[in-house]
Amino acid sequence: MIIEDIMKKNVKTCRPDSTVLEAVKIMNKFGIGCLIVVEPSGRVAGIMTERDVLKGVAEKNLLAEEVFVKDIMSTDIVAIEPGISLEEAAEVMAKYRIKKLPVIKEGELVGIVTASDLITYEHKLIEKVAFLLAAKPQAGVGE
Repeated sequence: MIIEDIMKKNVKTCRPDSTVLEAVKIMNKFGIGCLIVVEPSGRVAGIMTERDVLKGVAEKNLLAEEVFVKDIMSTDIVAIEPGISLEEAAEVMAKYRIKKLPVIKEGELVGIVTASDLITYEHKLIEKVAFLLAAKPQAGVGE
């Protein structure tokens, strides 16, 4: 099975100049843990995760309506292509200790896959993903 078979295609996004409050409202509305940050041109600029909000806003006691997504998002994007196997995606997640992977085809965002998606669809990956979930993320990489 390949990533294209299981990825979520209706990816929730925001703009770099959105406020963190606007972005968090989208995340809460859809019950998701991240947003892919996309430039008006359609280029993927970064990813904003719950951890980014905790570290970049809450920990600093800032107001979410006064902080922009571009100021807290992770810009070192680790992405995959839709044709790779689930096992290859799990290896990328484990290598970079990340739980969410944007799926990009020919420079365009076409989906997202999470560690939970991999567990759901491929039982043989549970060991690799379990390591990932237990590991501390590398600072500044794909958060």
